[in-house]
Amino acid sequence: MAVRLEMHVAGRIEDYALIGDMQTAALVCRDGTADWLCLPRFDSHAVFAGLLGTEEHGFWRVGPAHPEHTEPPAADRRRYRGDSLILESEWDTPRGTVRVTDFMPPRDGAPQLIRIVEGVSGRVPVRSSLRMRFSYGRIVPWVHKVDGRTVAVAGPDSVWLDTGAETHGEDLTTYSDVTVAPGERVAFTLSWQPSHHQPPALPEPEAALEATTEFWRDWVEQCTYHGPYREAVVRSLITLKALTYAPTGGIVAAPTTSLPEEIGGVRNWDYRYTWLRDAAITLSSLLRTGYRDEARAWREWLLRAVAGDPENLQIMYGIAGERELGEAELDWLPGYENSRPVRVGNGAAHQLQLDVYGEVTEALHLAHMTGLARNDYASLLQLKLIQYLEQHWMEPDEGIWEVRGPRRHFVHSKVMAWVAVDRTIRLIEAGDADGPLERWRELRDDIHRDVCEKGYDKERNTFTQSYGSRELDASLLLIPQMGFLPPDDKRVIGTIEAIQRELSTEDGFILRYPTAGEDAGVDGLEGDEGAFLACSFWMADDLAMIGRVDEARKLFERLLALRNDLGLLAEEWDPRLQRQVGNFPQAFSHVPLIDTALRLTASGAYGG
Repeated sequence: MAVRLEMHVAGRIEDYALIGDMQTAALVCRDGTADWLCLPRFDSHAVFAGLLGTEEHGFWRVGPAHPEHTEPPAADRRRYRGDSLILESEWDTPRGTVRVTDFMPPRDGAPQLIRIVEGVSGRVPVRSSLRMRFSYGRIVPWVHKVDGRTVAVAGPDSVWLDTGAETHGEDLTTYSDVTVAPGERVAFTLSWQPSHHQPPALPEPEAALEATTEFWRDWVEQCTYHGPYREAVVRSLITLKALTYAPTGGIVAAPTTSLPEEIGGVRNWDYRYTWLRDAAITLSSLLRTGYRDEARAWREWLLRAVAGDPENLQIMYGIAGERELGEAELDWLPGYENSRPVRVGNGAAHQLQLDVYGEVTEALHLAHMTGLARNDYASLLQLKLIQYLEQHWMEPDEGIWEVRGPRRHFVHSKVMAWVAVDRTIRLIEAGDADGPLERWRELRDDIHRDVCEKGYDKERNTFTQSYGSRELDASLLLIPQMGFLPPDDKRVIGTIEAIQRELSTEDGFILRYPTAGEDAGVDGLEGDEGAFLACSFWMADDLAMIGRVDEARKLFERLLALRNDLGLLAEEWDPRLQRQVGNFPQAFSHVPLIDTALRLTASGAYGG
């Protein structure tokens, strides 16, 4: 029997769609290939790791049959079904049109990835090609039939394929070939189960589709934003919801690992964990758009993760609050477009990043101000965090960008330490907590004075990345947004203009900080990176705050144009290659999109 070679290679990052069940997620390419799926959690080992390697490392393609030894065709159209995470892809072929609907129902039992093939016109041959590889593509499972169901087993894991179509194995791949006429539907369901358990229940794909549609419709109806950028805001909110681990309320920064910040480079990190910073700003966006349940769940997650040990606050945790996230390299994977190494785990978990205290305190403050029911332990935690900062704010740290070089006195870290103290003072002044008010007011003044004296370059009229340095840093754009200085302060305006001059690309997008190419830069790493999308949204915010609202709107709308056809953003934009780079989709890009839309809407700074 002839071997059916699959010619699929990983697409551009923006070629992918996200589907998920609020516990894990899959990425599906334009040609109908699921190239990334970790089961049963975001941070579990991947069953499909073709995104970071080749088809040998696992994939699942469902789409029109095509000649062997050729690349599968990309869908002619794709979209999410309304305001949901249900993906619909359509192909126009010489024999007719076929639609594939992909989704993962909110979990009630075994996790499932469901793919429904539907004939639209003509009679279209369709092929399902499923190559399961456990442990990030390293382990070939034992695939066999049990009561007519196909099951793949390796160690503690089993994955079950259920379909009404005939299946057969060939070249360590499970194939199914069907032909669909108008209105005919054939479903394929992949379910995960611990291998020592009984088989998962037989799936009901059509009922699951109806329930998933209803879930997203009900969730989106809670959104309180009805401004001119509603489509972009709602898609970003759905993406943030998809990155939330439902059992605990933890929020992952992204569902992927090692998608490079520079194609072919070494800046490849695992983002499948909960950064306190990312989760806190995500919480803020959810609160501002009406989503209190998610805010409450995240606050409970935070209290469990930090537990009784706020002095040893980590900057990130596992999605259930795990503390040990040891970093390792997977040398059998060649990496996305040969971007090595592929990393799992994250060694930055134990860095000192003083800004995290400010972001967490700001999130707790916002939750309190928006009417989230008071939690006494949350208030106690906030006081303990300030007690820690009181002793340590003057120390150098690794900062918001998690540098792998020497610690420095990063200005943004000091500003956020000021934020933490300021918001706690407000809590005490409101009568919602007790603390040494006068002492902490003096502390707030001391931090403010220190930043303005040591982090400001009078000659250039700009704040700098760290004390005594001349480098700039886009995190300085948060100074007016956090209330550290008013927007009309000449030092704020000078900093904004300096960042525009020195950290802006030709397109007007913003770099995080200067990198050093082949030499190690301030972050301790070689290589460069793209424009950081969050920083570019921050610039739009600042421009609006200083009255340059038309310029802010134009920048914001250029940023919206960088989204892929489904409204998704990675971490960065490569201005040279004109493509998205970094882990995808990225919470830290979608959160400031929402915030900037809210600010521009409030100012009336939008077209049409």
